[in-house]
Amino acid sequence: MPADLLLVTCVKDKLDAPAAAADLYVGALFQRQRVYAERQAVPWFILSAEHGLVAPDEWLAPYDRYLPETPASYRTAWGAWVVERLALLTGKLAGRVVEVHGSASYVDAFARPLRAKGATLLDPLRGLSLRKRLDWYDSGGISTGPRIEVSYVDAADFVHLLRSHEAAVGPAEFLATQGAGLRVPGLYSWWVDSAGAADLSRGLGLPVTPGLIYAGLAGATRWPSGKRSTNTLWARIATMHLGGNHEFSTFRRTLGATLANAARSDRIDEARLSTWMRDRLRIVTVPYEAADTLGRLEEVVLKALDPPFNLKGMSRTAIRVRLTRLRSRYASVHHGQALDS
Repeated sequence: MPADLLLVTCVKDKLDAPAAAADLYVGALFQRQRVYAERQAVPWFILSAEHGLVAPDEWLAPYDRYLPETPASYRTAWGAWVVERLALLTGKLAGRVVEVHGSASYVDAFARPLRAKGATLLDPLRGLSLRKRLDWYDSGGISTGPRIEVSYVDAADFVHLLRSHEAAVGPAEFLATQGAGLRVPGLYSWWVDSAGAADLSRGLGLPVTPGLIYAGLAGATRWPSGKRSTNTLWARIATMHLGGNHEFSTFRRTLGATLANAARSDRIDEARLSTWMRDRLRIVTVPYEAADTLGRLEEVVLKALDPPFNLKGMSRTAIRVRLTRLRSRYASVHHGQALDS
């Protein structure tokens, strides 16, 4: 049963300074959990004994709380809090499959309220010791994954299509298709017009050139499990990018933080962000149904395109450094911390 959402648990070992949640936790188990989660091509979150449910990009300070050592009343309230926040961030849970990787104390705390919402809970590592959990990840090749060779020659046609501004359509035109021909895996590129580039430049304090700013994929096979993703170009763009929450989409958070900074706002305004995207952006979509090789193809394509707003796995540039800082600042604001000047 393929999962729609994935949850992993925090660990005791942490950095000694504030960091994004995905970077705060260290140690062998969490590193394997993180790699596994990032390969599944579904939204994933971290279960924190201190903070409840947190997104990987949320900025956290180090803390020392272990859920099994808390009173039963705390665990009950914590479990309800986790489920309500999951529903807030991702929408109705009824009919959805939630896969969790964590010890029984964490899973049992929220299992009942999650099922009460109509969700199905998957707990594939239930009952395994720490050593056997590590073995489970390692047996799936979690540290390396499949190495499918895709050359720049193979990727050249996709690079050309994603660079073709004449193929770009506005969000309204994209949504008007109702998903025809787009309910399949594939690649996409986002483009910004001159006015939009000026807005982004103001938010970053660095020049942004009109044109291609971001690219990505939807629907790649999840490794190391080999499960086929149910995501599609239509679902990724229509629901996550154009109609989603900035905590649910890397691209929305990056744009939202930049525009909020340009407006000197202390919050990302979701409605304003959606309107801005529909007014200032265009998109190119390239269906590609060979889901098993899609992830590797994206790696090669991104190296060739080098979109300035892509962060993960990309070279360090002034724009990317600034974007990373802004994303962290607005994650801190979301959790009630003051925005610095």
